Amino acid sequence: QVQLVESGGGLVQAGDSLRLSCAASGRTFNNYVMAWFRQGPGKERGLIARITSSGGNPYHADSVKGRFTISRDNAKNMVYLQMNNLKPEDTAVYYCAARWAVSDQYAYWGQGTQVTVSS
Repeated sequence: QVQLVESGGGLVQAGDSLRLSCAASGRTFNNYVMAWFRQGPGKERGLIARITSSGGNPYHADSVKGRFTISRDNAKNMVYLQMNNLKPEDTAVYYCAARWAVSDQYAYWGQGTQVTVSS
């Protein structure tokens, strides 16, 4: 089992950058696929980035590709989301999530961190 705690959200202006962090507990962190989801006002929660247990083959949704980068540090049990050139439409609650590599269900979720981008 793993517990996830996000941090790094806040209020920024369009064009600014933020880095979200997700701290994971547990000794088997490097067995999990990690991901970032977000849920904007009036929208469903959706996947925006994913990274394999070893840190390879990162996936980024088209809406954030070229601006956001997911990374992880297995030695520190951390996952990051570097967000550059933020836009008002990036305003959302951002969630860190984990799943076993052999599963397609994200079983573990953080509490979320709010990102608000003003124009």
